[in-house]
Amino acid sequence: MKTFAEFGLEPKVLQAITELGFEESTPIQDKAIPIALTGKDLIGQAQTGTGKTAAFGIPLINKIPVHEERIVALIMTPTRELAIQVSEEIGKLTRYKGLRSLPIYGGQEIGRQIRALKKKPQIIIGTPGRLLDHINRKTIRLEDVQTVVLDEADEMLDMGFMEDIQNILKQVPEERQTMLFSATMPANIQRLAQQFLKEPEHVSVIPKQVTAPSIEQAYIEVHERQKFEALSRLLDMESPELAIIFGRTKRRVDELSEALQKRGYSADGLHGDLSQNQRDTVMRKFRDGSIDVLVATDVAARGLDVTGVTHVINFDLPQDPESYVHRIGRTGRAGKEGKAWTFVTPREMDHLRFIERITRQRMVRKPLPSLSDAIEGKQRITAERVIDIVENGEFSEYKGLAIQLLEQYDSVQMLAAALKLLTGDKKEISIELTPEEPLRAKKRRPDIRSSGRPFTRDRGGSSYRGGSSSGGSRDRRSSSYKGGEGSKDGSRSYGKRSSEGRSYDSRSERRPRPNFSSSKE
Repeated sequence: MKTFAEFGLEPKVLQAITELGFEESTPIQDKAIPIALTGKDLIGQAQTGTGKTAAFGIPLINKIPVHEERIVALIMTPTRELAIQVSEEIGKLTRYKGLRSLPIYGGQEIGRQIRALKKKPQIIIGTPGRLLDHINRKTIRLEDVQTVVLDEADEMLDMGFMEDIQNILKQVPEERQTMLFSATMPANIQRLAQQFLKEPEHVSVIPKQVTAPSIEQAYIEVHERQKFEALSRLLDMESPELAIIFGRTKRRVDELSEALQKRGYSADGLHGDLSQNQRDTVMRKFRDGSIDVLVATDVAARGLDVTGVTHVINFDLPQDPESYVHRIGRTGRAGKEGKAWTFVTPREMDHLRFIERITRQRMVRKPLPSLSDAIEGKQRITAERVIDIVENGEFSEYKGLAIQLLEQYDSVQMLAAALKLLTGDKKEISIELTPEEPLRAKKRRPDIRSSGRPFTRDRGGSSYRGGSSSGGSRDRRSSSYKGGEGSKDGSRSYGKRSSEGRSYDSRSERRPRPNFSSSKE
């Protein structure tokens, strides 16, 4: 790998990179940055977490003059979380050069964004729905854009944004540099590239092992109605410092987070129906340790970067291998070890094997935790906490009382009572969650000839997964389509997280859109 000094970057850009602690480029950066610096169009294929943002952000920042007062760069992302995350990374990289960037996404007050646009940012990072809103209001003009980046392009198309992307790119001059980054390259991505990129260079970084080796992966075969008890025992047995539990639908997240709270666990839920303030509050509590269990949908957790997550638990099996990779990637970060547990019902075993086949990673089968396992786990963690206090000597003010108590009671009985008090008893409240329909691999007819992504037919007969300017996109926007996270009445989705992005990103958009019963972000 090259050092960043070898790319011939501006001193102020290199200074920001150095201060961030980066020395050598990642594989995708090593391949993409030299091409991007030449101004050529580029297709970059790499998984999330490989450094894609810097791969396009560094050359983008390097070429924009400081005195520029027009919008000359546009970065499109599928979700608000990713828009914010990319904006933060761009902000760090422009620290010394002094460029201005602005995230534009649905859910935030549009008036606030309009005021921020008056400060003349050179770089806009936005979601398609809100970008179109500003374009129609004429508060964003793209006639001076010189560089366009499509980040997580496969996710944007899967969520039905094809038509919006096409409409936005028509507002941008044809003479421009376009960079497209995607984890997979299905047919709809190839069509998009053919339509909007000119003789692009294609760079690809596909690891032989898709999932991180530092993550211990296991599954538990359990019937649907036994899942919650299995989860309670697993949490007691493992006693995670920070854990993310994934549910398939918003209803599941609501019910599960409430059930965990009733049982005495410090938990909260995160999904697309929450307001931005609610979401920020939940994430703040999770980051500062006020809660140690976050229950989330796939899309709600997209782009989350929380350090210290020790466990990921797939309460519901994800619908596709990419979602599995994204889920478990929330742990085992920065070289630390992590654990990923997956609950699978007997009828879903074929789907589990499908995920293993695509991710090229076998999960270890583990038995259902017993009640004695749970009790032993709780006691072990409590004993470790007591030992830590003893070794650190943080108990001098309690010595006097301890001596008095030991004069009256047996030392073993006293310590056992203290351990019981510290361990705590979970409330034995009966919990019954609404069952979810099992996922079955045999209905998916996977075709992974070029992309590694399952190639399926939706209920309406569309021949590919992603949104399009034709049938796929219209299907996803129709009022009869039920969203990717499931609706309140329990209806199911057969698409991939599509409508969540639409309704959540477009709450304050220019035109009324159908409520899809589940929202993306």
